[in-house]
Amino acid sequence: MTDSSGAGDVTVRFWAAARAAAGQESQQVAAGTLAEVLAAVRAAHPGNTRLADVMAMCSVLIGDTPVTTSDPATVDVPAGSSVELLPPFAGG
Repeated sequence: MTDSSGAGDVTVRFWAAARAAAGQESQQVAAGTLAEVLAAVRAAHPGNTRLADVMAMCSVLIGDTPVTTSDPATVDVPAGSSVELLPPFAGG
């Protein structure tokens, strides 16, 4: 797992099925583009295909702002930000 505490980090928070697959509530990774942040999460969980599959279905928020159809390689995630990984869920 990538667990650093540097000033250039972002916090990735896992919700619902993503939390279950990751086995943790959150982790710290280096800031960068959204594509780099997500790649760092996958790299910190080598061989965890369940997490990779869940992440592929997640809605993503940076702070309170949803990332919609933007290419993750073009979305900057500044240091100090939070990235929320929200899997689809049902209920009422």
